[in-house]
Amino acid sequence: MPEKPFHLAVRAIIRDERDRCLLLRRSSACKHFVGTWEWPGGKAERGEEVDEAVRREVREETALEIELKGVAGSYGIEMARLRIAVLCMEARCTGGTLLLSEEHDESAWVPIAELPKWDLTPGLREFALGHVVGRIEPEKQGGP
Repeated sequence: MPEKPFHLAVRAIIRDERDRCLLLRRSSACKHFVGTWEWPGGKAERGEEVDEAVRREVREETALEIELKGVAGSYGIEMARLRIAVLCMEARCTGGTLLLSEEHDESAWVPIAELPKWDLTPGLREFALGHVVGRIEPEKQGGP
């Protein structure tokens, strides 16, 4: 059996001034994971620079313009016929008015500490729990 190919996908963790991040709910127009929540993003096109891919995907899915702040990390998804390497980038909104594409039917600004309460897409849930929520300072989580 031939080895499954890898595809690159990108996600933007868009945070606002209250340290909430933008989540989008996948609509019935999507082939996989309908009804689950994710950060804006999608597959990079062949030969496309990562930063261009993130900005394009965010613009297509939300009509927002963003500034990239850095790399948050990565995770992988195993699909039936391929594997997806997902690169997550920290970002902030610099313009535009939120307008969802047909790929999503709802949006929410969610405090980072509340991400475990949401039905996130596979891979993203584990990434968010391990890498994003784990980086929050104890006082922001209500701890000592």
